[in-house]
Amino acid sequence: MTIGVGGSTAELELKKLTDMTSGVSPVSEAEYTERLATAQRLMKEHGLKAVFLNAGSNMTYFTGTPWYASERMVGVILPAEGAPEYIAPVFEIGTLEDFMTVRGPVNGWQEHESPYALFGDVLRRMGIENGAVGLDESSSFFIFDGLRAEAPAYDYVNAKPVTAGCRMHKSEAELALMQRAKDMTMQVHKAAARILRPGISTLEVTDFIDRAHKQVGASGSSFCIVLFGEATAYPHGVKDPQHLKEGDMVLIDTGCRLQGYNSDITRTYVYGEPTARQREVWQHEKDAQMAAFEAAQIDTPCGQVDIAARRSLEASGYGPDYKAPGLVHRTGHGIGLDIHEWPYLVRSDETPLAPGMCFSNEPMISIPGEFGVRLEDHFYMTEDGPCWFTQPSPSIDNPFGNN
Repeated sequence: MTIGVGGSTAELELKKLTDMTSGVSPVSEAEYTERLATAQRLMKEHGLKAVFLNAGSNMTYFTGTPWYASERMVGVILPAEGAPEYIAPVFEIGTLEDFMTVRGPVNGWQEHESPYALFGDVLRRMGIENGAVGLDESSSFFIFDGLRAEAPAYDYVNAKPVTAGCRMHKSEAELALMQRAKDMTMQVHKAAARILRPGISTLEVTDFIDRAHKQVGASGSSFCIVLFGEATAYPHGVKDPQHLKEGDMVLIDTGCRLQGYNSDITRTYVYGEPTARQREVWQHEKDAQMAAFEAAQIDTPCGQVDIAARRSLEASGYGPDYKAPGLVHRTGHGIGLDIHEWPYLVRSDETPLAPGMCFSNEPMISIPGEFGVRLEDHFYMTEDGPCWFTQPSPSIDNPFGNN
C-alpha cells in the first residue's frame, strides 16, 4: 500500500488540522507606496501619462484595496506624476473607502452618468490632455469601448509593461505569504490522501479538502480538482464524478489563498500497489519536473524551462511537442495574487528569469484512455537560481515523504 494513503477518516483528519495563519504579516503600507513609485517609473520609461488599474488583482496589488470587477467601472487612475485617485459609483464610495489601504479621493458617478466621460474629466484636471494612457490588461472590453468613445483624446494602450513589470518580481513579504499558503495546502494534501478508501467519490474528497483548508485558516479552497483512474489523463478533469477503486491513479490539484496570495499544488499517486507501468510513467514525470527546475537559471529565457521538460519527456518516448501521450500544455505559470499570471514557462515566452519570479513546475504526462501523472510544485528565483516552495514528491511509493 502506498505510504500515507488511506487508513483514516475525514473526522479524524479534520481534528488533527489546526490554524496555520498565526504570525503572518500583511503587506505593509510602505510597500504599497514603493509599488506605486515603481509603477510610475515604468510609466515614464514606456511613455505612459497615466494608467487605469481595474478592480481586481491589479488594483489590490498597487493600493491594497480589494474590489471585484463587475459591469460598473471601478478602479484607480494613476498619473505618471502625482497621487492616485479612485473612480467608482457614488453609492459605493463609503464601502470603497472602508476597504482602502492606500487612501485617495474617489471620483463618483451616478448610475445614469458616464464613468468614461468622468475618466476624461479627471485626466484633464490632472493636466493630462492627450497622449498614451495604459489600461490594465484585465479591463473588460466595455471599459475600453466606453473610454475611446467618450474620452477620445487619448491613445489607449496595454498597461502590461507596468502591471507585469511590477508584479512579476515578488517581495520578501509576498514570498512569505505564498510560502505559508503552500504549507497550508500541503498539509491538506496529506490529510486528503489519508481519508481515501475504496468507493469514496471525488465529490466527497473535494468537500473534505474545502473543509480542511478552512481548518488550517483559509476561507476554503480557491479551486480543487480530484480525479481517479482514467480521468487523471485529462488535465482539468471530466464532467462526471468517479469512485475510487484499488489500483487507481489518484490526481489531486488544489490551493487556497492567504491575504490574496495563492497556493497551487498537485500530487499524483496510486491507491494500493503501483503497477510497473504506473511506476515508469510516474518516474518519467518526476524526471521532467527536475529537468525544468535545473534549467531555471538567472537570465535564462522562461521558454527554455519548457523546452528542457519536453526534451526529458521526448527522451522517454513521449510527444513529440504537445502530442499525447505526453505534455499537452505549457510546463508552468507565474503565480501571485492571480493563480495564473506572467511570466509563463512556455516556449514562446522570452522573459529572462530574474530574482523574485515565482512559477509552477508541472510538466504533466497525459495518456488518454489510460491515466495521467502531474506533479506540481512551485519555485521562486533567487540570485543563486531556483528555490522550491515545497519539496517535490519523493517517490510513487512515498508521495509525501512520510517517515
